[in-house]
Amino acid sequence: MLNSTGELEFSNEEDAEIISQLTSLALSDGKSSAGAPEKTGYPDSVYVMAANIFQGIRIEKSAQKVLIKYGNEPLRSFSESEDQSFQRLSYELAFSALKYQDILETILIDSCIFPSTTIPDHLSSLIIVMLYDFQDRKFQTRVLSDNEESISEVQEVENLLNSFKIKLAAALARCRIKHDALSIYHILPETVRKQELRASTLPLYAWINTCKISPEEVYNNLKRRGYNKVKSVLHIDDKVFAVDQHCYDVLIFPSHLKNDLIDLFKDYKLIFQDKSRSLAVHSVKALLNMDDDILMVNTGSWYTVAHMSILTNNNTSKVFVCGVQSQAKDPDLKTLFTKMGCKNIEILRETFINIESKDHRLQKVKVILLLPRCSGLGVSNPVEFILNEHEDTEFLKDHSQGGISVDKLHILAQQQYEQLTHAMKFTKAQAVVYCTCSVCPEENEAVVKKALEFQDLGNKVQLYRLSPPVLPLCSLKEIQLSTDKFFRMEPSEITNGCFLSILTRERDPSETVSVKDVLARAAAKGLLDGIELGKSSKREKKKKKSKTSLTKAATTDNGIQMKIAEFLNRETKASANLSETVTKPSLPQKNTAQVGASSQTRKHKLAPHPAVPTFMKNTCPSRPRERQTHFIRPRPEDRMVALKPIEIVLPPVFMPFSSPQGIRSQMPTQHLYCHWVAPKPLVPTCLPTPSLSRKGEKPKDDTRSSLLRPPRRWL
Repeated sequence: MLNSTGELEFSNEEDAEIISQLTSLALSDGKSSAGAPEKTGYPDSVYVMAANIFQGIRIEKSAQKVLIKYGNEPLRSFSESEDQSFQRLSYELAFSALKYQDILETILIDSCIFPSTTIPDHLSSLIIVMLYDFQDRKFQTRVLSDNEESISEVQEVENLLNSFKIKLAAALARCRIKHDALSIYHILPETVRKQELRASTLPLYAWINTCKISPEEVYNNLKRRGYNKVKSVLHIDDKVFAVDQHCYDVLIFPSHLKNDLIDLFKDYKLIFQDKSRSLAVHSVKALLNMDDDILMVNTGSWYTVAHMSILTNNNTSKVFVCGVQSQAKDPDLKTLFTKMGCKNIEILRETFINIESKDHRLQKVKVILLLPRCSGLGVSNPVEFILNEHEDTEFLKDHSQGGISVDKLHILAQQQYEQLTHAMKFTKAQAVVYCTCSVCPEENEAVVKKALEFQDLGNKVQLYRLSPPVLPLCSLKEIQLSTDKFFRMEPSEITNGCFLSILTRERDPSETVSVKDVLARAAAKGLLDGIELGKSSKREKKKKKSKTSLTKAATTDNGIQMKIAEFLNRETKASANLSETVTKPSLPQKNTAQVGASSQTRKHKLAPHPAVPTFMKNTCPSRPRERQTHFIRPRPEDRMVALKPIEIVLPPVFMPFSSPQGIRSQMPTQHLYCHWVAPKPLVPTCLPTPSLSRKGEKPKDDTRSSLLRPPRRWL
């Protein structure tokens, strides 16, 4: 019943228990507990670690609004476990207590625990986290295991809460009535409730370590375990997996299957990581040439560095990582990279802002990957993100309120702008990949546009500009929809939100791009399937040699061509007044260089004057200079066709005498036959011939294919 002050009163302990059970019908998560395992509490060490985490991230209030005093000293933990499952439980408990901090403090005051009891201030954080778990267990007694190590502070707080169980349940009921809420879950801001709902359905993303195992081996391994490959894992409770549409080496699993895949993750064959990090490293890979180095800034998780190293395993690239100031981490990092198969990672001690753009170690760096600290408001499950990306625990404070303060957002945006502009000062770099996990335009589009607007115009290098999303990371449809050339993913039930921007600039014209660089970039975009890089084919070497010999032959035969052209011109003028024409059938085309080479090699069989056969229809006798030009610069559309050597019998040649023309005509004829084998052609001729025509086509009739043959003054 209600007393004169409007508060609930209980006649006896039995009535209080009934009221307590009514208040627990819908508690922290607002979901039905049917079919869910009954919660029995956490080990003592989890409570202690959660209390220390909460102590560092709790929301501090002004002196006028302070209800409970918190101490500054952390609790002593007797068993510091590095097990991820242990840490995850502690972070989840601390984050839940942080979201309900105001409500839990109100319950403690309303139930008269504060300030009636004399509890040390340093235990206040422990009381908050244990109270949240107590009401989440519907005020049921915690079940302890036999081999569990007990902690005195935890036992003291637990006894206190059990003694105030009835009053705590009544205070919780009054709080729900005040806010007209079915549970304290519905008291949370709408943005926080939507975030929790997305986190409950968010699948697991894992990339394949191709240094350890191939994708085909992973697929076969999963199929042997009873997994089926599907297009989407959303709302599927069976053992299924899917391949990500943007990153070919990223697999997607339903969240409840994580423990079933633990053996693949122990050997670093699969790595759990948020998809935004895989998008970032794949974008860098698509911009690289064979020998380009990479500089990574604010990577967070070392798995991101390892992923970048594995993608460039076949290149001669180096991956530089800046900002690792503690030398104590070196042995652990080297051990991790060795186990994962990474070989091209180099760690820099300096922070990124303190590294000079002219640093001699970074002169081959062509792409900079910038992953700045951000609000992370696109992340649905902040606890998982903190554990995987090693983010600061302050990350949880903003997510517990569903937003970020204007002042803090301005500070983050200024830091991001400074890092981006510093990255653009590296004159040797050709691209910057900027990636955040935020959905705030102030941290994304505004920072990039401001950096592009205030570029150093006095610098001699090319200016940066926005580039569209990289294929094959994005489909053509996604690129067309991205009119502003930014890549965004909004938070949803299947993925976290992220923002990605690619800044590129034109290469220095003085820099030459080798063939292997072009092939490397094509391979990164998936255009060369199964083709090995780094080896020049024998055909290319032969082409280079043939081009060199062709140039030399053109220079050597220059004089011979001039003489032949003058001879033909002289013969044509001499027969200009004759009316008799002779049309000869077309023969396989030969160029002037062949005739010159043949006359030079067979001087001992030919007459003193170089006799040129009349089947050279391509030669333009009236314009010898033009023929020479065609020889030096053949048309690019002509093809090089290798012709087989043929035997040609020249017409009879009469030896000349110095006697007058009338006497020569009366001299008896002495026939001399020359046997001539035509050499292989060196260059294509200026006019098409039947030998160069396509298959199935008849040679076209060309009036220029026949020349006037002047009467020979044979002796």
